[in-house]
Amino acid sequence: MDLSPYVAAIRRDLAIAAEAGGDDARALAERLTAPLEPALRLALLGVLSDAAAEISRELAPRSVDLLLREHEPTFFVSPPAPESASDSPRGADLPPAPTSLVDDGPMTRINLRLPQPLKDRVEEAAEAAGVSVNSWLVRAAVAALEPRSAGRRNAERYLEADDGYPLRPAGTPEERLMRAIFGPDSPLTKPFDPA
Repeated sequence: MDLSPYVAAIRRDLAIAAEAGGDDARALAERLTAPLEPALRLALLGVLSDAAAEISRELAPRSVDLLLREHEPTFFVSPPAPESASDSPRGADLPPAPTSLVDDGPMTRINLRLPQPLKDRVEEAAEAAGVSVNSWLVRAAVAALEPRSAGRRNAERYLEADDGYPLRPAGTPEERLMRAIFGPDSPLTKPFDPA
């Protein structure tokens, strides 16, 4: 979605309003429009993000997410749930996040950088589960961080040692989350050895 026409419309409206104030107001409006553009774009992104969240609440269990691609917002609507859970890739059958964990506070935004192959796998798992990547990651986090939940048990069955026995939920919550999302064999879940 190109925000430029909306920003340009606000610039035009500001210029028209400044015409009534004379030359000084017109000059001030011209000086303000360039520095205001980033703030306008940010405000528009906030409106779009709030709208996506409101629509997601109405579409549950599907969701609408706002993504920023090449400096422009795009919407992602999660596809319908797959017909058969047996066709879903590892982690796609994570349970919905318990509302006690998800509804306890405001949503916050984080940046997560993943290697491209891993990002592709997460996107595939989310698509197979019929949810957005964000929703899938929330479910994986809940499953990894709640040791007594059914979601945690589902996540743990993917955390098996080479001998086939499930790994104990050892380590920090962050380490358990990494193992639940990426699997025990991922280099991202191994301790760092500088030697």
